[in-house]
Amino acid sequence: MALRMWASSTANALKLSTAASKSPAFSLSRCFSTVLEGFKYANSHEWVKHDGPVATVGITHHAQDHLGEVVFVELPEAGKPVTQGDSFGSVESVKATSDVNSPISGEIVEINAKLKETPGLINTSPYEDGWMIKVKPSNPSELESLMGPKEYTKFCEEEDAAH
Repeated sequence: MALRMWASSTANALKLSTAASKSPAFSLSRCFSTVLEGFKYANSHEWVKHDGPVATVGITHHAQDHLGEVVFVELPEAGKPVTQGDSFGSVESVKATSDVNSPISGEIVEINAKLKETPGLINTSPYEDGWMIKVKPSNPSELESLMGPKEYTKFCEEEDAAH
């Protein structure tokens, strides 16, 4: 259900875009320059980077681009469990409030406390300073069900073309 709400919110954000954003040249070039190698992507527009015993999670450049200016982030406490595909928090922007789903199951070992004071880090640095949670994965093989950069880019292009 959270996944559908996220997709619905993203679709609504897409409908709010300007007429210029509907041109093919604009939609193909607008958000894919920051799909990064070494990351895995969920179809609900979260990313995960798994390094050693910890996986870092956030929302993608594509997601923040469609949401607009992020004004508030709700995150859980460290120590809480997360389940792949389930909501762990939310992001409120000037356009919408959207659930954020975990791309991997495990235990939250750290949250990005900077987002409480500076939620706009998600807009300015979604893959670095704007990360949301760090998770100790309980089932690292779940990463295999996620998309790589090329698959995620294609997914976003097809999703944008459908709207």
